[in-house]
Amino acid sequence: MAGDTLTTESYIKHHLTNMTYGKLPEGYVRESYDGTTETLTQDTWTLAHNDVEMKDMGFMAVHVDSMFWSITLGLIFAFIFRKVAVGMHSGVPKGLQNFIEMIIDFIDTNVKDTFHYKNPLVAPLALTIFIWIFFMNLMDLIPVDWIPELMMWATGDPHFFFKVVPTTDPNITLGMAFTVFFLMIYFSIKEKGLMGFVKELTLHPFHAGKWYVDIFLIPVNFILESVSLIAKPISLGLRLFGNLYAGEMIFILIAAMFGAGLFLGVLAGFLQLGWAIFHILVIALQAFVFMVLTIVYMAMAHDVDEEH
Repeated sequence: MAGDTLTTESYIKHHLTNMTYGKLPEGYVRESYDGTTETLTQDTWTLAHNDVEMKDMGFMAVHVDSMFWSITLGLIFAFIFRKVAVGMHSGVPKGLQNFIEMIIDFIDTNVKDTFHYKNPLVAPLALTIFIWIFFMNLMDLIPVDWIPELMMWATGDPHFFFKVVPTTDPNITLGMAFTVFFLMIYFSIKEKGLMGFVKELTLHPFHAGKWYVDIFLIPVNFILESVSLIAKPISLGLRLFGNLYAGEMIFILIAAMFGAGLFLGVLAGFLQLGWAIFHILVIALQAFVFMVLTIVYMAMAHDVDEEH
């Protein structure tokens, strides 16, 4: 990347910052990358120039790069699978059809081994989660400077923010995790009834069977079970985010070595290749873990006899 315009610290910070779109209030003083300032004459929706503006944009700000890549990769996933489905035949599968069938068989086996109930949503949900997350994680193997450099050249802004790995954004990973969580709550209430769901939160793990004892145990049970319930989507989302963020950070640190002399540049090349090969395992494993835990949570939601 542009080593002449960015220090190592600013280089790393730049690569870990999302392109953010949000609203700045009237009278806000903006400072551009070249040091010039501008005072807004009205409330303005715009792209942030720096991390201060990103913070000032507040909760309603949108990470444009994360949204773009996650939606684009989802559409690519849908296009590939639809193309194979339309051209499916009963003969011996070859090429892409064979590969897709292997993936579907793999997902189907995992669902059957873990989910022993009837719900036509679970297998497609597991397939979508696995492939979509895998595609998003796979973006981590693109050299960290290629796309940001291209975007900075296209815009003429040497500090243009553009991250390409959606799963390094907690908004994406937690968004997916809480979607799974809401499905879990929905099916828990649907299968067990509202009172059955309430009993899970209030009569476990401590249950004496006598109302005058349970009345004191219910608040304790509710606190313990609520914390356990809320921890599921948070841990699910943060696990994926943490692993991919750490992997991206290592790629960035290795890339920063390229401008530090010939020896370190050559060493960085070998390190980047080695980490990329190892990271392929991380990419697939994290997609698999997210999928398996989703299936487990769906099974828990359908198990009316589950004891905590």
